[in-house]
Parts: sequence; structure tokens; C-alpha cells
Amino acid sequence: MSVRRRRSCLTVPGDDERKLAKAAALAVDEVILDLEDAVAAGRKDGARETVARALRDHDWRAATVAVRVNRGSAEDLDLVRAARPDVVVLPKVESPDELAGLPVPAEAQIETARGLVECERIAAAPGLEALVLGPGDLAASLGVPELTIGEGAHVEYALARVVVAARAFGLAAVDGPFVVLGDEAGLRASALRSRAFGYDGKWCIHPAQVEICNEVYAPTPAEVERARRILGVAGVARLDGEMVDEANRRMAEAILARLPPGS
Repeated sequence: MSVRRRRSCLTVPGDDERKLAKAAALAVDEVILDLEDAVAAGRKDGARETVARALRDHDWRAATVAVRVNRGSAEDLDLVRAARPDVVVLPKVESPDELAGLPVPAEAQIETARGLVECERIAAAPGLEALVLGPGDLAASLGVPELTIGEGAHVEYALARVVVAARAFGLAAVDGPFVVLGDEAGLRASALRSRAFGYDGKWCIHPAQVEICNEVYAPTPAEVERARRILGVAGVARLDGEMVDEANRRMAEAILARLPPGS
């Protein structure tokens, strides 16, 4: 499994210098400088220049700095090759071949019907660190009659399919964004849904969403305390009225793996 923490992954439009400067000062797990959907078609060239300048000039507090490129854009990959961000995010990945020869580690967005069908083969690609569910584009690809990203009958199936593929190949699994700004209860519910499937974190589209995601995807004090107690029990034993064995200990280890190093 990838060692990078991805509880909160904040996307920032690559053509907005003010937002990029603000994001550079945030203590978020990952900042994604977006050259794709957040940038209008006529602004792509300028966005590449702005992103290259931001990567060069800002002192980034984020643990991981990523660039999301446009699918099939040689110009975007040239920028990644020159600027060397920590990670490159590839949208609408439908084949492991799209991940060949990248200059830095990658995250693959699964956001089309074909991508979902191929997510196990994609997850096996060398150099990949995470699968990211893109529920909005996936809804469009499936023909789901839904106009709000993250809603629809397809989401739970896709969440399960993507996390299984990710875990089978030791990758992180990241949920897509909750797009209703100012709805803290809705964001929390959306994050708790994917956390229950085993996801490591979620894309954020506004800095105000970061704190909630950091909280939700971290283990609670009660979970940590019980996990440590389970690991202190040998063999098959009774703990708080429940029989625990090696499977429980592996579950406890998975909970504690969400803690930051040294905790």
C-alpha cells in the first residue's frame, strides 16, 4: 500500500494564481494542480505556464503536490517531466498502457464505464500509487439520470469495485469530491460512506472541506484503543464479549496503519 497519506486531496484550478498561492500555504495531505476540467479549453497554455511557475516559486506545505493532466496531452506531460511534481494524476484511464513511461508516480482516475471494467488491470500497472473514483464522469458514461456529482445508484457499486482493485495491488483508494459547498453534514456523510468501504481519503474542491476529510478518514480514538487491545491478545480469546482471532488482529493492524508515522 502507498505510504502517502491522502485523507484530503485538494484540487485547485491551474490557471488561478491566487488560489494556487493560497493552496501552497495549506497543510493538506495532497494538493492537485488541475490542468483538466478546472481549466477552460482556451486557457490551457496559460495554465501550464501558471502551474510551472507555481511549482517553481511556492514553498508547498502539502505533503504531496500533484498535477492533473489532460488525457493524451503531450504538452502537459512535458510540463510534468520538467517540473517533477510528486505525482501526476491521469483522468479517464481506460488501459494500463496509458500509464507506461510516466516521469513520476501516478494516480489513475476511474471515471468511465470502460475504466471501471478495466480497473483491475489498470491497478496492476507499474508506478501507480492510487486509484481515484470519478463519480461524475462515470455517471455520464453510464447514462445515469443524475446531475449532482457523487449521487446516483451507480456509486456504491463503483466504490466497491475500485477499492477491491486498489487493495489487490497495494494501492491507495481515493473517493471523488462532494460538490455541495457549505453542506458540512452532506460532506461528512459522503466521506463516511467511502470510509466504510475502506477508502483512504477524498478529493476536496474547497479548503473548507479539508478539515472534515482529515477527521473522517483518520481512525477515531476509540478505534485506536480497541485495535491496540486486540493486538495485545494472543491466540483465540474473548475480548469485551467478542471472540477475537488472527483475522481480528489483521483488521486491527489495518486501523492502526491509518495513523501518521510515530503515533
